[in-house]
Amino acid sequence: MARPFDVEEVELKWQERWRQSGLYEVDNDDARERFYALCMYPYPSGVAHQGHVRNYTFGDLVTRYQTMRGRAVLSPFGFDSFGLPAENAAIKAGSHPRIFTDQRIGELRSSVQRLGAVYDWRREVQSHDPEYIKYSQSIFLKLYEAGLAYRANAPVNWCPGCATVLANEQVNGDGTCDRSGDLVERRNLEQWFFRITNYADELLSELDSLEWPERVKTMQRNWIGRSEGVEFALRVAGRDDLTLRVFTTRPDTGFGVTYAVVAPEHPLLGQLTTPECESQVEDLVVRATNASELERTASSDAGAGLAKRGAFTGSYVINPFTGDPVPVYVADYVLGTYGTGAIMAVPAEDERDFAFAEVHGLPVVRTVAPPDDFEGGAYAGDGIKINSGFLDGLDVATAKLRAREFLVANAEGEARVNYRLRDWLVSRQRFWGCPIPIVYCATCGTVPVPESALPVTAPDDVTMDATGQSPLATHEGFRHTTCPRCGGSATRETDTLDTFTDSSWYFLRYTDPFTPNRPFDPAQAAKWMPVDQYIGGIEHAILHLLYARFYMKALVDVGVAPGVTREPFRRLFTQGMIRMDGSKMSKSKGNLVAPEQYYSTVGADGLRLFHLFVGPPADDFDWTDQTNDVIEGCARFLDRLWRLADYHDVRWHDAEVPADREVRRAIHKTIAKVTDGMERWSYNTAVAALMELLNTLSKWAREGDGAYRPLLDEAIDVMCQLLAPMAPHVSAELWARRHDDEMVHATAWPTADPDYLVDDTVTLVVQVAGKVRARLEVAADITEADAVAHALNDPAVQAALGGAAPSRTVARLPKLVNFVP
Repeated sequence: MARPFDVEEVELKWQERWRQSGLYEVDNDDARERFYALCMYPYPSGVAHQGHVRNYTFGDLVTRYQTMRGRAVLSPFGFDSFGLPAENAAIKAGSHPRIFTDQRIGELRSSVQRLGAVYDWRREVQSHDPEYIKYSQSIFLKLYEAGLAYRANAPVNWCPGCATVLANEQVNGDGTCDRSGDLVERRNLEQWFFRITNYADELLSELDSLEWPERVKTMQRNWIGRSEGVEFALRVAGRDDLTLRVFTTRPDTGFGVTYAVVAPEHPLLGQLTTPECESQVEDLVVRATNASELERTASSDAGAGLAKRGAFTGSYVINPFTGDPVPVYVADYVLGTYGTGAIMAVPAEDERDFAFAEVHGLPVVRTVAPPDDFEGGAYAGDGIKINSGFLDGLDVATAKLRAREFLVANAEGEARVNYRLRDWLVSRQRFWGCPIPIVYCATCGTVPVPESALPVTAPDDVTMDATGQSPLATHEGFRHTTCPRCGGSATRETDTLDTFTDSSWYFLRYTDPFTPNRPFDPAQAAKWMPVDQYIGGIEHAILHLLYARFYMKALVDVGVAPGVTREPFRRLFTQGMIRMDGSKMSKSKGNLVAPEQYYSTVGADGLRLFHLFVGPPADDFDWTDQTNDVIEGCARFLDRLWRLADYHDVRWHDAEVPADREVRRAIHKTIAKVTDGMERWSYNTAVAALMELLNTLSKWAREGDGAYRPLLDEAIDVMCQLLAPMAPHVSAELWARRHDDEMVHATAWPTADPDYLVDDTVTLVVQVAGKVRARLEVAADITEADAVAHALNDPAVQAALGGAAPSRTVARLPKLVNFVP
């Protein structure tokens, strides 16, 4: 498309000028009000795609807007540069992951800068940088010293495709790896963990104070999974020496317990299993061992599939409410890591228990009266207790209290709070990650590497194994070392840290990458934390965002982070994803659209404006065959503004006329609308308001009496300022041409004059008996007496009243008058 200016020349000129000006480089002692704006730092997979464009356009808009509002805005950038993709690429190429990573960083940095996004590049972070590794390891040691990092043998999720352990959060609901898609297996390994469960209550309670999307907070609440209930003992029939402890949130349903279930890893399973049931129990345990926790807890269809997920142990326990023996089963949907690893099953009040009971022919005893329209199956709602002995006739809440008292008195009951959240498994059997700074000595045991010996870095002379095995495990020079305590022979830990540990504190490093020999100075970090506006995808709701919250609290507790806040991100915005052909646009799906193809035509500004205009920023949208038409339409809008600023085809009048007041009113209303859109993340309405103003200005300047030049100049200046965060290059060039090469982004954000936000006249609707009889243009501040008189003088109103006076008048000024005959 033909443009009235050289797009690339203008955009490259201003990108260089912003870099040289230092406008967006802020110092920690800046006297202005501080504002910390941050986009989640990206994994460097190569040049930017439209997802990057969308994310960084939003972040850049926030930075430029807040700067024009007079704030010192911290807007840094960095790269989440450790990770599996680089390692897999290096395996394919037979090279070192650092080579791949450094190349991709260069490509992505160039792409982001070409978009016109501005950052304080002095603060750049790369998680594979030895300096960053040093401080990541220092943080690990602080957590280890505080007892928040520990090593344990545990069943873990093993991805054969990635050849590494996965956290529960990295396993899909169907039991596959969220990156490779391989079916995840269960293995027992010595692994390192962080005690995130120590902070479960705080992670849950402080969610209410955060200005985050409610769906993100709900996802975190569900993942933490706090459950209040009772733990009590079920006596094993015929075994005075053996009891099975279970946990329930619904003690009131005790009269409906018709069987009990233990997890395949329950320590008492062997004692509970009778000889005749050993074979089927062993088969189930083997199957459960090879399934992930998410796969095991997923709902299952009734029938043969569910039958294979449970087996009778041959033992019975005594229901303390009824005194009756009930059978004990082992089933994979009960986890050894939750509660006691055993449950009382009430099929009448739980869907999964009901389906299991149907398959295995177990009785169903209803203990809550369902509503009259209930269609059968399990009912877990409120109601009056039935078939429940001393609880009959009570409501559920009261029955819970009575049942708990009974269990405390008769079944060794204790009130308990349980969590779905498990400690964070941070060990990874990969090469391209931060090495865990631990050595193992035959004499001294587990020994942390001294701070003075950090960083522990991976060797360069490695060969990436096509099997996926980390070369750290076989590299003799890396593995063998000396014990820091006794000086004897020792071996290094060859696991690396989960890369989510890197992204759990990078925002703190940004606040102060300048102080030597420290990850950051807490006093400097205190000036910026918490992040005022964090921007990223909804896919990070559980993993990154939960881990970062844990890190912030733990780092405050171990004295690394300042105590001004225990939450890292005050406000969170999650942008909508871009779909193509029904799938999320992503590199793995091969459906990316690169921004480079647009830079020589519509330019970065046209593309940015499209992402702002296409719809509410939190909503998903589809990239279709018509998308390019909308992008070009955004560029044409900028071309029209350029031509108007050049006074193309403009008519003039010498003095202000009444029509000019309406133009001035339109200018100030637009200032108010755009400002409101900026504050509410309603960028699409802000762009629409600017387009509407340009239409008004174009018609006014080129038709009738034409434009009053001082007012047109004022209008064009306002449009440049309002567009400066959205389309920064065009607005900067137009402003500089009109203002002796000044920078529009260094000017103050325009303020709407409230006197021009109120219309001089409004449309008054006149009704008779509720039916519209007239619409009259009246003064916006008209009095009721004048409005009534004006309405009664209208011929249509007089006819509707039949010449008689109304019996009653209802006025809702200045919009409505209704006469009742």
